[in-house]
Amino acid sequence: MLSVYDHKPARFLIDLSKKKHAELTSSIYCAGFELGKWRCSQLAFHLAEWLPDYALIEEELRVNHANMLLKLNQAAVRVYTSEKYKKRGEAGEIALHAICRDFFQTIPISPRVFYKSASNDLIKAFDMVHARLPMAEPVELWLGESKLWEQGDSAIANAIKSVRSHIDAGFLANEKLILGPQIPKDTPRYEEIVKLFHKSTSLDAFLKSSVFVVGILCDSESAIAALQHDTQYLSAVEAEMEKLAKSLNESGLPSQLRMVLIYLPLATKESLVAAFDERLKGLQ
Repeated sequence: MLSVYDHKPARFLIDLSKKKHAELTSSIYCAGFELGKWRCSQLAFHLAEWLPDYALIEEELRVNHANMLLKLNQAAVRVYTSEKYKKRGEAGEIALHAICRDFFQTIPISPRVFYKSASNDLIKAFDMVHARLPMAEPVELWLGESKLWEQGDSAIANAIKSVRSHIDAGFLANEKLILGPQIPKDTPRYEEIVKLFHKSTSLDAFLKSSVFVVGILCDSESAIAALQHDTQYLSAVEAEMEKLAKSLNESGLPSQLRMVLIYLPLATKESLVAAFDERLKGLQ
């Protein structure tokens, strides 16, 4: 029987990954180009397509022609309703959510929006809590940290700082207690997943089952200069990823944790955030 999570928006992002970077599991995704321009508005539309999957729990995703617009409205309102959108990072969180769902076959087990007491709250927690369910293998928890910044070096430095704070024993113990009760009981392999969040389960076991995913979305000189996916662009964007991966590797975190680094180069963060906000406000 198909789950609602088996239904996904059509794939939009292009996987440019050719190799490992600094011995990390890493991937580069690009919105692509159209008529010589980076596809900003098209990426904003794609992120809007993922809004219900990001903001609604499974039982709320039973959509038909009679409630379709209502569901989109509910999802959009839960993200944020603030006019001060320029420094908000939800577009990056939704992009990371979409990439993990589409390319790594994860499923959400605790929608981030339910941490909020009001739709404009900023949340100090994991940006993404997913599970990956490989057949005949143990469940993996995919815990995401997304950074939507202008400067890539600042983004990766802040991501490293965030991950370090997240693996603090007190933080993890608290997150286990908060997240565990939120996991829907009809989630596939529920008992196996919820056991990892139980108070009696060692943090060592929790970390062993976890994959920490760092998503970096930032201004890219490669994307700004390019007109298409040519050899020059691919080489330049690989170099940008190599720099990000080197910083993450030198932090020492990949020697302590299972990590995945995801890079989505932007022509400009400013243009994407504005285009996404316009889509979001339209649905509200």
